[in-house]
Amino acid sequence: MTHRKTIGVGLISVGWMGRLHSRAYLAAAQHYPEIPVRAALVVAADPDEKSREYATDVLGYRESVSDYRAVLAHPDVDVVSICSPNFLHEEMALAAIAAGKPFWIEKPMGRGVLESRHIAEAASAAQVVSSVGFNYRNAPAVEHARRLVRDGALGTITNVRVAFMADYSADPLGALTWRFKRDLAGSGVLGDLLSHGADLAQYVVGRIVSVTAMTETFIPQRPLPASGAVSHFSRGTEDAPMGSVENEDYAALLARFAGGGVAVLESSRVSVGPRAQYVLEVYGTKGSLRWDFQRMNELEIADDLSGFRTVLMGPGMGDFARFQPGAGTGMGFDDLKTVEASLFLRSVLENRQYSASATDAWAAAEIVHAAQTSAETGAWVAVGETMTQHGPSQSGLTDDVVS
Repeated sequence: MTHRKTIGVGLISVGWMGRLHSRAYLAAAQHYPEIPVRAALVVAADPDEKSREYATDVLGYRESVSDYRAVLAHPDVDVVSICSPNFLHEEMALAAIAAGKPFWIEKPMGRGVLESRHIAEAASAAQVVSSVGFNYRNAPAVEHARRLVRDGALGTITNVRVAFMADYSADPLGALTWRFKRDLAGSGVLGDLLSHGADLAQYVVGRIVSVTAMTETFIPQRPLPASGAVSHFSRGTEDAPMGSVENEDYAALLARFAGGGVAVLESSRVSVGPRAQYVLEVYGTKGSLRWDFQRMNELEIADDLSGFRTVLMGPGMGDFARFQPGAGTGMGFDDLKTVEASLFLRSVLENRQYSASATDAWAAAEIVHAAQTSAETGAWVAVGETMTQHGPSQSGLTDDVVS
């Protein structure tokens, strides 16, 4: 019988993502039984009373509190999930590091590159394991794409296209929540969606070293929110007072990789039509591939001149076999977070970085910062060298493009 170490979980913020983290911790033991660890839901923090009740009555936390500091001080908490709004991330992450608690945080990790750098450097100095919610890299199709690129199956990589297009803010009556305020969210779609796209490009192909960018805000005014409106989907009314949107709805980047390839990256939160059309395309001298999150369990591959063929994900591709017995029965978004939870727990258990780290999040923030600078100046901007001080993470994100 396998002896399992119990790892006590503390949660900060019981919203949609906090609830998903909680389920993923528990599911990880079922899908990864060889990892000798079992998560125990200890305490959840949220200022909202109904959310605290949900944490104990539905999710199964032993207790709930209103102050996140009580989570970090709890003697039975070994790891903490930080699922709060962006403007609280730095404070909470630094407090977790000071308490010696490995943390799993959602992206963007900071409101900008400075906050992200502070968190990454503090975690590195304290040797605290971290995990950041770049879950799309855990899709079996993405893992398979990475293997094809790294094995040279596509030849020399010439160009990459990334398009993260969504409609969650396409309604002009969508309320002016914290996500549209620069002092609370930082950037707009750059940090919220294109950071995912930049991470995918780097994870599959290699390090981005320079960018030129443009950004636009297409819905400049939104109704002020009613009390308690905090989500992407909160809606105002036509007669509500209006306020200004302070960050970008749309961004487009040209980029260069360290190994010589080039890329186009585009993202929108106000597109009418795409719901969550998150696309990665990689083109090489011997072949190409295309993946769309809306068809998450498929990968289009072209390795000759007869065009793309669709390959259904199955056992042997990423962690697919952990969830389904054969191709044709697909994985879902929640499963990607379970993979993420397993990587985090394994990282904590072995004190080695397997999950996307705070340094990886800093690397994505450097691309966002370079894009913002370019959009203001119109110039090509070099991406900050985050890895020169800390080295590549075990996740392999920072490997140069394969040629």
